[in-house]
Amino acid sequence: MPENVKIIAQNKKARFNYTVEDSYECGIALEGTEVKSVKAGSISYVDSFAEIQNGEVWVRNFHISEYSFSSIFNHDPDRKKKLLLHKEEIKRLQRKVDEKGYTLIPLDVYLKNGRVKVKLGVCKGKKLYDKRETIKQRDIDRDMARDFRKGLE
Repeated sequence: MPENVKIIAQNKKARFNYTVEDSYECGIALEGTEVKSVKAGSISYVDSFAEIQNGEVWVRNFHISEYSFSSIFNHDPDRKKKLLLHKEEIKRLQRKVDEKGYTLIPLDVYLKNGRVKVKLGVCKGKKLYDKRETIKQRDIDRDMARDFRKGLE
């Protein structure tokens, strides 16, 4: 990623459970203290997903904790949040999601030039044998890296 990008959170479980076909950078419409909570890193989006309703993309189960230094006028942590995309991108996503097995999953949350962005992935669920293959490949890569480090010493 470019140098003006600060990653706040990554959804590693989504990359394990889904195969990412395509990804889009989206803005997210946040209220008041939500921005400060996101910058503090107090978010949870393991089970979150996005859906398209009336030509708009909404993300669900995207929990942003209340900002601790705020007054009583705090935000609702579990409200659905709107993702900001161009109309052409939304139409493209709608066609893709209408295909069997595809869903929209938030992959990363990061700051880009001081603005909160979400990387939205067009994903397809993995079968059990695909997950086993992923674990096997990760173990092989770890062993190779370990052997390579030993060879350098």
